[in-house]
Amino acid sequence: MINRQTLFILIGLISSNFLIGQYWQQSANYTMDIDMDITTHQYAGKQTIEYTNHSPDTLHKAYYHLYFNAFQPGSLMDVRSLTISDPDKRVGDRISKLLPEEYGWQKVNSLTVNGVPATYTHDGTILDVKLPKAINPGETVEFVMDYQAQIPLQIRRSGRDNKEGIEYSMTQWYPKLSQYDQDGWHPNPYVGREYYGIWGDFTVNITLPGDYIIGGTGKLLNPEEVGQIVNGESIGYTKTKADKTWKFKAKNVHDYAWAADTGYTHLRKYTDDGTQVDYVYQKSETNAENWENLHACMDAALQYMNKRYGKYPYPRYAFIQGGDGGMEYPMATLITGERTFESLVGVSIHEWMHSWYQMILASDEAQYPWMDEGFTSFATSEVKNHLKDIGLLKGEVQVNPIANTTIQFTEFALSGLEEPLTTHADHYTTNAAYGVGSYVKGQVYLKQLEYILGEQVFDRVLKRYFNDWKFKHPTPSDFLRVAEKESGFILDWYNDYFINTTKTIDYAVTGISKGDTRKESLITLSNQGQMPMPIDVMVTYKDDSVQWFTIPLDLMRGEKVHSLMTVLPDWNWTNPTYEITLPTKSRKIKSVQIDPTIRMADINLQNNTYPLMKADK
Repeated sequence: MINRQTLFILIGLISSNFLIGQYWQQSANYTMDIDMDITTHQYAGKQTIEYTNHSPDTLHKAYYHLYFNAFQPGSLMDVRSLTISDPDKRVGDRISKLLPEEYGWQKVNSLTVNGVPATYTHDGTILDVKLPKAINPGETVEFVMDYQAQIPLQIRRSGRDNKEGIEYSMTQWYPKLSQYDQDGWHPNPYVGREYYGIWGDFTVNITLPGDYIIGGTGKLLNPEEVGQIVNGESIGYTKTKADKTWKFKAKNVHDYAWAADTGYTHLRKYTDDGTQVDYVYQKSETNAENWENLHACMDAALQYMNKRYGKYPYPRYAFIQGGDGGMEYPMATLITGERTFESLVGVSIHEWMHSWYQMILASDEAQYPWMDEGFTSFATSEVKNHLKDIGLLKGEVQVNPIANTTIQFTEFALSGLEEPLTTHADHYTTNAAYGVGSYVKGQVYLKQLEYILGEQVFDRVLKRYFNDWKFKHPTPSDFLRVAEKESGFILDWYNDYFINTTKTIDYAVTGISKGDTRKESLITLSNQGQMPMPIDVMVTYKDDSVQWFTIPLDLMRGEKVHSLMTVLPDWNWTNPTYEITLPTKSRKIKSVQIDPTIRMADINLQNNTYPLMKADK
C-alpha cells in the first residue's frame, strides 16, 4: 500500500514532468580525436560522449547519424535526387557517378557504453544501437567509439575539393548522436535536408600536416603549438612538414564544423561589443577587397541583430570559405567566397542570423524548417534593409523589404504545388514546395503576424520569443503563445489556417456607393478567399488626403493599436461581406485600397483597389 507521503511525492513528480514538458533537454558532451590522412582523404576517429538523460523516460536504444554515408551510389540521397522531379542542381546525378575513392563513408569499429560493448547495426546514414543496459532518467553514461571515415568529393555541404578549390569542408563529418525529446528519438536518414541536435560542450583535436590552416567552431586552445602568429588583424602561421594537432573547444553548441586548406588567409577583427570575428578564406585578386571590407557590414549587422532579435550569446563567430553555397553551424558558417560584395554580405548576414533561430532557439528543423529558414530569411531582409539605410549597402531602402517575397509566395500558392507547412522537410513532393514553404512562406508568416499585431507588439514578440525559448527547442505553438501573451489576442486560428492548410487569402473592394443619405458613402468589401484575416484599409480622398482604418477579425478577440488608424467594428469570419460607412460632406472618396504595403499574402492584388466611381466625378 502507498502511504500518503509517498503518494504526494509521486503526484509531484508526475506534475513536474508535465510542467517541465519541452524545457528538459538532453546533454551530450563530445571529446573527439581526429587523425587525417590527406593522401587517401580518410581519417581515424576516436569519440567519447558524456550523455545525460534529462528526460523522464528510460532509454533502451540510441541512434547515431552517419552523414557521410549519403555520398555513395544507391544511397537514399542519391535515389531521392535521381527520382524527384526537380532535384537540387548541386546534387543531380553526381552521387551516382562517384568512384570508390570519391565516396563518403563512416564505419564504426567499436562502441561501448560505460565500458560495456554495445550491439549496433549500420543502416545507411543511421547507426542503430541496442544499449547493453538501459539509461535511466537523470543518469549520465559514457559512449566511446572508434571509427574510420572517408571524406567524399564535395557535393552537398560537406566534402573535399569544392568548386572554389577549398580542400576540406568538414561539416556533418562525425558520428553524431541523435536527438531525443518529448516525441522520442529522431533518427532521420540524411537525404539532404535539415538537422536537429543536442546541446553540449565539444573538445575537438585534429591532427593533419603542418602546412594546413584550420578555421572552425569555437576557440583554438593551442595557437602557439600550431604556429599561429597574431599580428594585428592579420593572423599568420608557421608552416612545417611535421603534423600538427589543432585543439578546439566550444561550449553549449549542438554541432561542430571546420574547414582546412593550405592557402587560407586569416583575418581577425572585433565588433563594437567585443565579439571576435574571424574571416578565413582563400585570397584571390577577385575576392580580396570584398573579404577585407566585409567586417564593417558585419559589425553594423550585429549591432542591429542584437537590438532587434536578442543578444548573441557566444564570444566569437567565424566566416569560412568552403562548402557549396552557405550553410550555418554554431559560431561558424561555411560560405563560397567568389561573390560580388552585395552577395557576400547577404549570405554572411543570412548564415549568422541562423545563430538566433537554429543554433540558439534550435527548433526541430526537420519537422519545422520554416521556423528556422523562414525566420532567418525574414531577419536577413530586415538587416540588409538597415545596412542600405545607413549607407553600407547599395540599393533602395524599402518600407516593406519582403513585399516582393510575399508576391512570390502568392504566385506559387496559385500554382497548385504548395504543400502545408506541417510537411516534414524530407517529405515534400518537390524541392520547389520545400523551398517556397520553408524560406518564403516562413517569411510571410512573420510579416502577416506583424500586420495582425501591429509593429510595436510584434517587435516585443521577437525579443520575448528569443529570451523565453533560447536553448529549449521551441515548437510553432510555443512561438504563437508568446505572441498571444504579448498581444492579449487569441491567435490559434492563424496557425490553423496558415501553417496547417494551404488555404489562400483574397479580400476585395467591391464597390463604393451612396449611403442612406447624400452625406454618406458606403464602401463594400468582400472576402473571396478561404482564410480570414483582419484588414487594413486606406481611403484616399479627392483632395489627396488619406485616412486609414483597421477592421479586426472577430476570432482575435482584440484589435491592434495604431495612432494613425481608426478601429472599426469586427468582421465576423463567416460573413462574406463588410460595409464601411463614411461621412463625405467635406471630402469625396477618390479610391479605396486594402493593404497597400503588401504585408498580407492576398492572391489577387487587382481587386484590392477600387478606383474613383463615375458618380463621384
